[in-house]
Amino acid sequence: MSKERRSDLIFGIILILIGGWFLAAQFEIVPGLNEIMNIEYQWPLIVIGVGVFLFILGLLIRNPAMSVPACIVGGIGGLLYWCNSTGNWAAWSYLWALIPGFVGIGIILSTLLGGQAKTGYREGLKLIFISGILFGIFLMLFSGQGLYAKYWPILIILGGIWIIIQTIFRKK
Repeated sequence: MSKERRSDLIFGIILILIGGWFLAAQFEIVPGLNEIMNIEYQWPLIVIGVGVFLFILGLLIRNPAMSVPACIVGGIGGLLYWCNSTGNWAAWSYLWALIPGFVGIGIILSTLLGGQAKTGYREGLKLIFISGILFGIFLMLFSGQGLYAKYWPILIILGGIWIIIQTIFRKK
């Protein structure tokens, strides 16, 4: 069976399962299912589910690069879930900085599943590191968390040191 036919078949099966889930919730076939899938509060789980779907689809069609968009979508879904659960939507002023880290995690997963070993790990870790620095800077700038708000320039200095070290030790 070709990759295209296999992925269409899997997509059809997944749609049937999702439709069955919502149908069972609609007609209360399974007791308590409506509480689990309360769309008003649990809608970010749909975004996370799309990320999981992309990852599984990538595994089934043997395309490890699908890990990257899967991690981006799933990670954003996780952030949306956290914001929706806590009601802290203002946190998006610094949470967006985690998205490059999701790309880095996707690159590392793609490498683990069959990519270029040397460059994949290095590039993935680099993106996670950059994302961590950006997250720290914007968290300290915009969250107003007292003592930490004064020390965000240290993260910029650390980023500069990291770039200098990479430049000095980079192979020519």
